Amino acid sequence: MTAIVSIHSYRGGTGKSNITANLAYLAALQGKRVAVLDTDLQSPGVHVVFGMEKERITHTLTDFVQNKCELEECAYQMSSALELDGGGAVWLLPSSMRIEDIMRVIDEGYDVGKLNMQFAALNEALGLDLLLIDTHPGLNRETMLTTAISNVLVLLIRPDKQDFHGTAVMVELAGRLGVPNIAMIANKVVSRIDHADVKKKIADAFGYEVVGVLPLDEDMANLGSRGLFCKLNPDHPITHELRSIAARLMALASESDGDGE
Repeated sequence: MTAIVSIHSYRGGTGKSNITANLAYLAALQGKRVAVLDTDLQSPGVHVVFGMEKERITHTLTDFVQNKCELEECAYQMSSALELDGGGAVWLLPSSMRIEDIMRVIDEGYDVGKLNMQFAALNEALGLDLLLIDTHPGLNRETMLTTAISNVLVLLIRPDKQDFHGTAVMVELAGRLGVPNIAMIANKVVSRIDHADVKKKIADAFGYEVVGVLPLDEDMANLGSRGLFCKLNPDHPITHELRSIAARLMALASESDGDGE
């Protein structure tokens, strides 16, 4: 059974794409077959973190939602570039960076039902263990309908008042949509704040498990999305925390599958 995990945030700039890409890589290192969908069609960017050259991209997720190709044609094998040799694999389904495509999505939206219906076929074709969805931030119809079919919705939150207020709205809406599991990740937490205290405050405020707390880190900032942080820094504390997060999310997704059987 393929686990579907959506990574979401109320505001942009929370590190959503970086975290999604690194979680995919770490899961693949554990032998999992993983696909990453960049459903942030209005401001795509996961392909940058993976170091994927635009010249390699012939079909995109944007093409699929505009009826120009099949979903499987958007999937690009990344395992060789990531030097994966332990049985795991990563596919990336990027979105278009062409301004014309982005403006059309903004103006017209897209048929999220068609996308959701094709997930099972994609999972079967690629033999996936995990489908990670990098969403468009904030409240919009397409994102909400996709998160509704996820086994786990991960909400990224920074420890500031705006994020707390916005995340509260997201939590309420996710509850109404019946998302089986919600997990929280605190990101960009400054060093002078006690991480255990941040974790407790978020858990108390929203009533859901905080699966990880990631610091505001100079090494991560210096990388500037020019590659996978965990691949370049395998022994860094952030990598250890993300490895723990990946394991916990897989466990939550498995629990969700069990509940639905």
